[in-house]
Amino acid sequence: MKVETMSPEEIRGLFERTEEELVSMDEVEFRARFRERCHHTMEIQVYENAYRNKKISEGQIETANKYLRAWEKRGLSKECPEYRYVSKLMEFAKLLIEGKNPDFSGYEPKWLSEEEISVFERVVYERRSVRHWDLSRRVPDEIIDKILKAGLWAAHACNLQSIRYLVVREESEPGLFRGSDIPGGPVHIVLLQDMRNYRANPVMPEYNKLLDCGAAGQNIVLAAHAYGLGGVWLTFNEKMRSRLIERFEIPEEIKVVTYVDLGYPDQSPYPPLRREPDDVTFARI
Repeated sequence: MKVETMSPEEIRGLFERTEEELVSMDEVEFRARFRERCHHTMEIQVYENAYRNKKISEGQIETANKYLRAWEKRGLSKECPEYRYVSKLMEFAKLLIEGKNPDFSGYEPKWLSEEEISVFERVVYERRSVRHWDLSRRVPDEIIDKILKAGLWAAHACNLQSIRYLVVREESEPGLFRGSDIPGGPVHIVLLQDMRNYRANPVMPEYNKLLDCGAAGQNIVLAAHAYGLGGVWLTFNEKMRSRLIERFEIPEEIKVVTYVDLGYPDQSPYPPLRREPDDVTFARI
């Protein structure tokens, strides 16, 4: 059934689960539902009401409380990021229920100085797709970890956090990535998505799922440049994808989407010039 033809009650039924169902379901799906439901039933309302200096009702936190109880019944760690985040949101919500306004001033980002803005612009405008590598220089694991973290901090629809990785050094698996139209880089970062996360939002458009992965990929190539590496964003053919699935025994629910090759660059490509915003803007009113 298409979402457009469903009643509000039918749509709600896609999201509502009993506490018993939450305790017994697959952990990946449960944690995704925990993030999605707390986002839509409490997080958005907390910030909206705080902005307008309005109270929220006790009922606004019922869903989050149910998920927190299920979390504890499952025996999951309270150090997990989503549990800690929702617990903080609950603190804010309880203040709003009491008619008090939370103080968010300590969470304001440290805005960039003029000098820092110029550095940001250099990262954006000087990033290049690099296809030749200095193989005498090994990429440190510490830099790879920072790049992976940057990918995880990309915007992600409904906070579902579907991104997963394979990190493969060419020296460890020579030829595994053969079939690309360019020489393979020394480090391959494969972007995967655990599709079980999207069970938490059955009405999610398909293109949003691709955008989730695309946002992570963009963060990765920008971070690589910022940390002094070259990178190139690549596409699998089906033979390559099948080899990876077989080699790493990737289960059906994990989708192999795209990959980025990284390494120290051994070339400095001329920038592929772009059109100006006015040339590509259909309307601006």
